[in-house]
Amino acid sequence: MDHFLYRGGVLHAEDVALNEIAAAVGTPFYVYSANTLRRHFRLFDEGLSPLPHLVCFAMKSLSNVAVLKLLGDMGAGIDTVSIGEYLRARAAGVPGERIVFSGVGKTREEMRVALTGGIRQFNVESEPELEALSEVATALGLRAPITIRVNPDVDAKTHAKIATGKKENKFGIPISRAREVYARAAILPGIQIMGIDVHIGSQLTELAPFEAAYQKVAELTALLRADGHQITRLDLGGGLGIPYTRGNEAPPLPEDYCAMVKRVLGHLDCEIEIEPGRLIAGNSGLLVSKVVYVKEGEDRRFLILDAAMNDLVRPAMYDAHHDIVPVIQDSPGAPTVPYDVVGPVCETGDTFAKARALPMLAADDLVAFRSAGAYGAVMASEYNSRPLVPEVLVDGDRWAVIRPRPSYEEMIARDIVPDWI
Repeated sequence: MDHFLYRGGVLHAEDVALNEIAAAVGTPFYVYSANTLRRHFRLFDEGLSPLPHLVCFAMKSLSNVAVLKLLGDMGAGIDTVSIGEYLRARAAGVPGERIVFSGVGKTREEMRVALTGGIRQFNVESEPELEALSEVATALGLRAPITIRVNPDVDAKTHAKIATGKKENKFGIPISRAREVYARAAILPGIQIMGIDVHIGSQLTELAPFEAAYQKVAELTALLRADGHQITRLDLGGGLGIPYTRGNEAPPLPEDYCAMVKRVLGHLDCEIEIEPGRLIAGNSGLLVSKVVYVKEGEDRRFLILDAAMNDLVRPAMYDAHHDIVPVIQDSPGAPTVPYDVVGPVCETGDTFAKARALPMLAADDLVAFRSAGAYGAVMASEYNSRPLVPEVLVDGDRWAVIRPRPSYEEMIARDIVPDWI
């Protein structure tokens, strides 16, 4: 469910018409619904009760500080994967005790900043990282709270580029070596073991892979406790998928996922952490774009937009589908025509959809890409020297630009010409 609905024939974000925002800020732009973000967070937070738990928003999906503050003020934790993300979370007012630091390539400087600034835990991904973290913490006179990410070799049945839990993936340590690595961690002076971490992938549309991984975590918990380790926290990662195509079979609901977590792990007397990103942010955002031209090809019709692959890279990168709808609703029963929906970037890959059935559209008409809140703005670039597009947050009948579009002058001024040229 989201809060993007037609009213009087115009697509609205909550109580604000999208064509009004377009007139004020120009196109393309991202727009987020505050109440959709709130609702999706509550689904997980309430679904895991009464277990002790923390829902940590995976901010790699949507990292705007305003969004982080909105969720942080509701009690959300934040899952970060770089020191830049950590600092954004702190800038949003999220305390260190609610920030988790994941990622396979943490540097010693990143460790130092997070340790001195406050951190809930590091999700350690390798033995070299474990040794480095102990050395950094010891030099600071601290002990770093950790979980160790185990790779359970479970097929997430998702796109190969977002699967993370098979033995050929770069993430975590093999679960078969977990007891050996925990034994090493236990004797390192700068390490405090808190629990176990697992994350098998993103955009999962079935519960079975989650359950298979969590069963392995339950078994490992018993083994590690028998070895004398205090396992008090289980970080289960994220990955629950969203419906990108309306009308198709939907992925499992958050309440079904939470019920499975409680059934499989609830008896272990551990605090549960989950790290949803896409399910909180995905359907909370749209990308709004304007038609530049309608071009008649030899055997197809092209809808050329002012948004491009640098603004929303998922279709080019993952062959991802986003529903595309007109901002001004067409009359019921109006005919549709097939368009290849493309952007202006000089790449054939700058294609959002092929032979997509849409109402008849013309230059200056507005369209919206649904389910664009996750991995949209965060993955954007300035390829072709196109400025990053603005982000807008709507809350009821209020809206604000939460990241402005830079001018061309601002973009160019970041380049420095040496005085010897």
